[in-house]
Amino acid sequence: MTFSGFPPSALRLYADLAAANDKETWRLRLRERYERDVRAPMDELAAELTALFSPAGSPEPAGAGGPAGVPAGVRVLGPVRDTRMSHDKSPYKTYQGAYLDLLPCLGLWVHVDRDGLYASGRWYPYGGAEVARFRAAVQDEDGGAELAEITGRLRDRGFTLGGDRLTTRPRGIPADHPRLDLLRHRKIDAGRRYGPADGLHTPRALDLVRETWELVRPLLDWMAARDLTPPPRRTEGDATS
Repeated sequence: MTFSGFPPSALRLYADLAAANDKETWRLRLRERYERDVRAPMDELAAELTALFSPAGSPEPAGAGGPAGVPAGVRVLGPVRDTRMSHDKSPYKTYQGAYLDLLPCLGLWVHVDRDGLYASGRWYPYGGAEVARFRAAVQDEDGGAELAEITGRLRDRGFTLGGDRLTTRPRGIPADHPRLDLLRHRKIDAGRRYGPADGLHTPRALDLVRETWELVRPLLDWMAARDLTPPPRRTEGDATS
């Protein structure tokens, strides 16, 4: 089936889940609605986005995996939260997300929640080595100026530049550095949010995500060109040196 939008009941489901996030309510009242009104349309959206954006260049089933470190298509997340490292022990996610990793820790994201739709490009390194290389690239006069120009254009198009960032400034960076705001970032999420009035309940939702993902690609390309992602994780069966 082709994607036709998220029905209004998808947003209401997450409002209901916020009021009663427990296993019994999920089993008796929410699970069937979730599968029909949230998961099914997200699977359809993921299939269409895979055909448009997959690094492999061909549509793969939603959730299909590719070579180590680079999934072949858009992956749709499950509804159950991992509570092992969280103080919040509520069992179910309050959003339905899907993502396409272009490189390890670098890719595209979309989710639907009680407020609407959010789409973005993300850089989310695991450790400090990539963050240190990022800050060195931002301090480089040419590369840093290019990044400032890219992020400025995104803001002009309605993007918010979020992600984990310092509230102060990195050690050794002067307070008057022209790109101090960028240097504070340890992760970056550049995205736009859409409400029901933007066409969320219609096939236009696909166009909203597609446009957002296309506009954010220069930011991700800047990251990819500067070795800011970890190497792909080796899997059993990989050739050994």
